[in-house]
Order: sequence, then C-alpha cells, then structure tokens
Amino acid sequence: MKVLITGSEGYIGALMRDVLIERGHEVHGIDTGFFNEGDFHRKPTPIPVLKRDMRQLEVSDLAGFDAICHLAALSNDPLGNLDPSLTVDINTRASIRLAELAREAGVQRFLFSSSCSMYGQGESMALTEDANFNPVTEYARSKVAVESAVRELASDDFSPTYFRNATAFGLSPRLRFDLVVNSLTGWAFTAGAIRMTSDGTPWRPLVHIHDISRAFACALEAPLESIHNKAFNVGRNAFNYQIRQVAEMVQEFFPDCELSFGSSDGDARTYNVDFSRIERELPGFGHAKIDVRQGIAELKEACEQIALTDEAFHGRLYTRLMQINYLRETGAIDDRLFWTQ
Repeated sequence: MKVLITGSEGYIGALMRDVLIERGHEVHGIDTGFFNEGDFHRKPTPIPVLKRDMRQLEVSDLAGFDAICHLAALSNDPLGNLDPSLTVDINTRASIRLAELAREAGVQRFLFSSSCSMYGQGESMALTEDANFNPVTEYARSKVAVESAVRELASDDFSPTYFRNATAFGLSPRLRFDLVVNSLTGWAFTAGAIRMTSDGTPWRPLVHIHDISRAFACALEAPLESIHNKAFNVGRNAFNYQIRQVAEMVQEFFPDCELSFGSSDGDARTYNVDFSRIERELPGFGHAKIDVRQGIAELKEACEQIALTDEAFHGRLYTRLMQINYLRETGAIDDRLFWTQ
C-alpha cells in the first residue's frame, strides 16, 4: 500500500515509518520541518518527504496514495495554548481540509491521530469510546472538532478511522522530553531528582509510540468494514496510572534519585480510559505490548549512549514549545508559523 504520513519528521512519524516499511508498505511523508534538527540517538530512516505546511497542501499532493496517516498538528497542550487561533487554524481547519482534499484525491483510508485528552476531566473511571467529551485545552478541543467534521465526510469510497491515543512515551529518533514518562526519565538521568509541582494524583493512560504505530499499521491492513468511521482508544487497561506511580517507576531505575511531590499545579486533566474495543475489534492488534518500565529502560539506555547532558535535556531540540519559540524569535518563521524564506 502507498501510504502518506503527515508529520512524518516528528516524534511518532519518525518511528511509524519503520513499522510500516517493515510490513511492506511504500511510505512517503509531508512535514513542514520545524523539528528536523532534533535527532536523538540516530537519524530517522530516509523516506521521500515533501516539505510543506499542511495549510498549503493541494489535491495534487495527495494523488496516488491509498491511505493517509494524519499525525501533523501543534502537538501538545502547552504548544496548543501558544495562540488559540493557531490551534484552530492548524489542528482543526487544516486537518478538516486535508480530509476533504484526501476524499477528492481518491484516498480511501484516512487514519486520524486523535487523543484521549478529549475526555479531559473524566466523569468516571474506564472511559470508553462512547463516553462524553470534556476537553479542557485547545489541543483537546481541536481533536473533538476534527472527529466530528470528518465523520460527516465518510462514504463508500472514503473511510476515516480515529485513533484516540493515550499519552505517548518511548524512544524515537526525534525524541520529545515534554511528555510525562520521557520527561521524568530525563530529570532522573540528568539531575538525579524528580521534584514534581503536582501531588501526582491525576490519572493518565499511557501507550508506547511503537504500539501507536502498530495500531495504524493494523488499520491499513484491516477489512474496511471493521474500521470504517470508527474510533479506537489506543492503549491498554493495565497502563492507566496516576502520575505519582510513573515517577515511582522511574525511581526504580535510578535508585539514588530523589523524589518529591507538591500540591495541585492547576492542570485539571485526569482521565482513566478503557481500551477493550481496540483489543476486541481491530484485526491483528491484540493489545498494547510495551509497558512503561520497558519504555523507561530504553530511554535510560539511549541517554547513556549519547551521554545526555542537563543542557541538552533542557534545550529547545526536544521540547516542542521551546523550538517553535526559537524559530519565531530568530525570524525563521512568522507569527502564523509559516517559514519566512
């Protein structure tokens, strides 16, 4: 299958390409290139990549593809809050337009990287795909809006699927340290201490980016009737944790690491999610396989391999908001996040 990954040069895209290539797919990418400097322990596997802002795509850019794996977005809540209008412009409007263009171009499968953050302040434990949305950030609201709009585009010739990913973690050639498991591991490695501003009680479902990538691969290969216009929470029931539990797991790998907690830090997100549907209904997936301790172990090994310094850990290359701000401050991109040259 000829597959296009949007956001191919980012955290998940840099690994997803390997999973899809290993399964025999022809993989291409589209990416604006904000994070191309951020190689961590290795360079991403080369694929053909069109360097273009998602807001500037045309039907001709999508012609000939059997499927699109749509990852591109302002990628987390702090970045999504940079300017709410940018989140609407990029995450919402451009994603809906991409789906419209894909349908016009004859792309049959449209796999959208959504998020469990749509559930926001979860009203109960073990939230299923039928739970009420309660988004508390611009990023989460964008995911709700895109799912709603794209659902209306579904037809016999255009089959969207929505992957509501748990909070991602794990090693990638384009690593991010602005995600909870990765961040806590980086703190323990570089500072020998994890000093949390929150009390650590909020719940987060967690999933390794290899399992996210595998879910997309399974949907590419599944009979259309099993995935058509359907949402899947991506994760595993056993991988719902309170943040303090994650910090304690990190401490297991760094026995001398000091660990302390604060009080509430104003982050209202807490959600405990049910992942039964993906195990039951996505052909070939089974369940998420890589647990948090395995993720911490691989991150620790990679940090040792490159001798990660405190300066690099706190630097712009591995924190999305810092990199975007750097590009704006140096004039490389303008206030609407378009390249100036």
